[in-house]
Amino acid sequence: MSSQPKIHLDRVAKTYPGSRIPAVDELTLDVQEGEILVLVGPSGCGKSTTLRLINRMIEPSSGRIMLDGEDVTKANPDKLRRRIGYVIQQIGLFPHQTISQNIATVPKMLGWEKERIHERTEQLLTTVGLDPEQYRDRYPKELSGGQAQRVGVARALGADPDIMLMDEPFGAIDPITRERLQNEFLRLQEELRKTIVFVTHDIDEAIKMGDRIAILGERSTIRQIDTPERILAYPVDDFVDDFIGTGSTIKGLNFQQVSGLKIPDYPAISVSDEPQKGIAALQEAGREWLVLLDDQGRPVRWLREDDLRGAAPGQYDGRGEELGDHLSPDDTLFHALELMVQSAAGKTCVVDEAGRFQGVVEMAHLNKAIRRAQYEARAHYEELERA
Repeated sequence: MSSQPKIHLDRVAKTYPGSRIPAVDELTLDVQEGEILVLVGPSGCGKSTTLRLINRMIEPSSGRIMLDGEDVTKANPDKLRRRIGYVIQQIGLFPHQTISQNIATVPKMLGWEKERIHERTEQLLTTVGLDPEQYRDRYPKELSGGQAQRVGVARALGADPDIMLMDEPFGAIDPITRERLQNEFLRLQEELRKTIVFVTHDIDEAIKMGDRIAILGERSTIRQIDTPERILAYPVDDFVDDFIGTGSTIKGLNFQQVSGLKIPDYPAISVSDEPQKGIAALQEAGREWLVLLDDQGRPVRWLREDDLRGAAPGQYDGRGEELGDHLSPDDTLFHALELMVQSAAGKTCVVDEAGRFQGVVEMAHLNKAIRRAQYEARAHYEELERA
């Protein structure tokens, strides 16, 4: 990735005629190549206006807009927009054109040959998960909301732009379809690595979609800009804290993995072991529960001391509590928390690829992980203040 930002806004401002108060007030912002930067903030804060300023659907009152180091403030706005893909909540497909014709809009303006346009539209339909044979000749009115939104993304990608602007692209869709489209778009971004500025009013969507998040106050004033995990761990002021809302600590667990925990040894016995071995292990460790393993070292049940008394080796069936789902090292700590609150033991087991027991994740581990993330985020901002 280049050290020079892909997009640089240099004190960009916008004041509409008849208003003394700017909608955007001298905004300076960098967007790095290949990242998704999410602009999020309350309604009316200027985030959509900022997006339209970037591709000059709205002309700035002052300031400079730089793309790849080039000042495009005075460039031809139509040519500029053809370099930038644009996706909006209302989708904006042309109703009288087929899906293929909609996707081909910008390539056709650029004078691409018919064969190249055909290949590109077929490729993009496949990329966004729509079978070309089934969808290329349909019209927008024949699509569901989710399908139309996919076509909107495909159209924005038509001329293979380096930059995409997305203004609440999934906001008018039901929650299930919305989540599927979010996941699909993140999958596409892994392949395409576009530079994306994404506007939303939903902090949860911002956390999910953004490599970085810019939380905006009035007039697009940046209150905090950073990675989702750092913002969740350390909101810099009351405005950011209030906007994130309750549960920010828990949301931050989505950005940490089980593999990052230091998990100590935990008492366990095999189905062939004597019950007394388990009792001794529990007493030595000062634990309420131990893990029963099958003959291949895979966890099968939680057992307490009372469950062990009167049992015989190989005869533990029905004793104790069911183990529930396991964790893998790649799972998030948020998923670990979900499994823990469902577990009779209030904790959950970690297994390797073969399902063999590796240890147990407990609430104390999550507490330490949260405190570590908060400490590291606070240290980061203290270092910025000293710089």
